[in-house]
Amino acid sequence: QVQLVESGGGSVQAGGSLRLSCAASGYIYPSYSMAWFRQAPGKEREGVAAIYNGGGNVYSADSVKGRFTISQDRVKNTIFLQMNTLKPEDTATYYCATAARPINSVMALRPNTYTYWGQGTQVTVSS
Repeated sequence: QVQLVESGGGSVQAGGSLRLSCAASGYIYPSYSMAWFRQAPGKEREGVAAIYNGGGNVYSADSVKGRFTISQDRVKNTIFLQMNTLKPEDTATYYCATAARPINSVMALRPNTYTYWGQGTQVTVSS
């Protein structure tokens, strides 16, 4: 079993920044993949960014490229999402997830790729 705990959400004005963290505990597979997703009210869960195959690959959604950066601290089994130049449309609950198998870029931002999920952290961006 793997447990994921997100932190770092909050409220910010448009143009501001936030840094989300996701700490994983339990058994971490060598070829782990971890990702950030978000879900706004009434919308489907959307993949934001992934770091996969043991951290060797990174993939981001077009909507956040150039603004959001995913990174990891392998010693602490933690991933981060640095979010800059935030927009009101970034408002959502942000979730981290992990998969216990190798994946590729096609799979990286699909929710059904991932087995374990955190509880989510709210990000609200005001205009």
